[in-house]
Amino acid sequence: MDTIKILYIDPGTGGMLLTVLLGIFSVAIFSLRALFLKLRFLSVRDKDAKKNSNKIPIVIHCESKRYWNIFEPILDEFEKKKQKIVYLTGSEDDPVFSKKYEYIAPEYIGEGFKSFSRLNILNASVVFSTTPSLDVFQWKRSKNVNCYIHIMHAAKDITLYRMYGTDHYDAFVLSGDIQVRQIRQLEELRGIKKRDYELCGVPYLDEMKKRVDTAEAVPAHERTVLLAPSWGESGILSRFGSRIIDSLIGTGYKVIVRPHPQSFASEKEMLDKLMAKYNDPSKVEWNKDIDNFDVLMKSDILISDYSGVMFEFAMVFDKPVIYTDTNFDPRPYDADWIEETPWTFEILPDLGLKLDESNVDSLKELIDKCIEDPSFTEGRQKARDDIWVHVGEGARRTAEYIIRKYEETIAKPEPEAVPESAPKKKQKKRLAAKKGV
Repeated sequence: MDTIKILYIDPGTGGMLLTVLLGIFSVAIFSLRALFLKLRFLSVRDKDAKKNSNKIPIVIHCESKRYWNIFEPILDEFEKKKQKIVYLTGSEDDPVFSKKYEYIAPEYIGEGFKSFSRLNILNASVVFSTTPSLDVFQWKRSKNVNCYIHIMHAAKDITLYRMYGTDHYDAFVLSGDIQVRQIRQLEELRGIKKRDYELCGVPYLDEMKKRVDTAEAVPAHERTVLLAPSWGESGILSRFGSRIIDSLIGTGYKVIVRPHPQSFASEKEMLDKLMAKYNDPSKVEWNKDIDNFDVLMKSDILISDYSGVMFEFAMVFDKPVIYTDTNFDPRPYDADWIEETPWTFEILPDLGLKLDESNVDSLKELIDKCIEDPSFTEGRQKARDDIWVHVGEGARRTAEYIIRKYEETIAKPEPEAVPESAPKKKQKKRLAAKKGV
């Protein structure tokens, strides 16, 4: 009986003890849960720390060696600044490998799927490239890249890329206010957040101009006409063939024909016939130089279609051009979103005269007028003012902008990822279900 009294606990006391025990149990459970979350957080933070320690500061991506002229002056500037750069190229024989750079680390990443596999998992603060269609086709944005910067490979409209060509870049190196206006128009039309940009100029044109300024004067010579067509059905040789060459020979001027390199592969049959027919070098000289500088220097006028060499010839060598109607269809391009003629085509009448079916047989008159009309000299200056700012400073300004964007990324570290608790995850699921997601 006494034993029973000792073990007896009145209901009030028993309830209090049970509450205490439940409290201790709850504290233990929540403490363990907090410890588990803390360990998970530390694990994520350690992974982030490791990721950040392996992050490449600045990557330059060059799709092909044909864009070497775009990047070489910029790389030279980085080398002068002793800024370490990782240079990823899609060409095994890229000229970068023959340069004795100390701060530039070149790497061949292959072509096609192989190169995209590397690019899509890059861990870098800044990636700088001239390749369009980021995050549109195979080249995807890496979640471990802070900023993608685009530079164009020619001084022209940024809307002449295929649709959505620059939508997923974060920043731009530009050469004229026209490009700025076009970017802002596309952002507004597509609901894209405003991106950053810097007006730096055109580094490769700067280098070409240096060569012109320091080259020896061209000796007195007979008037020389350079025919430099693009390749394809709209190219001059495909459209006019023997007719234009006969007309050029009829001028009595020295005639140089420089086919597009792709023509020797894609239009070999047509080109072989023309070269066999016009095989007298005293009448027609066929130029295949890898570097086009010398042939541009000694030519007095250029005849072309939609090749970018027209703008190099006009703005750098300060000489007139004759251009053909390109029959440009804007539908596949960003230009289709903007209700205005692209600057690239709008400026052509200021640079020279148009070649078409009606005047192809009277080329001598066109050539003489283009060379002797002073209004085309004014037009060339207008083109420079429109699309080529900071002449001679492009590489320096570009390198400085890229470094500045890199410094911005390290000044604003990414927020640490805190793992979500189970209740929050359930809450999100319920909210998604409610919204019908």
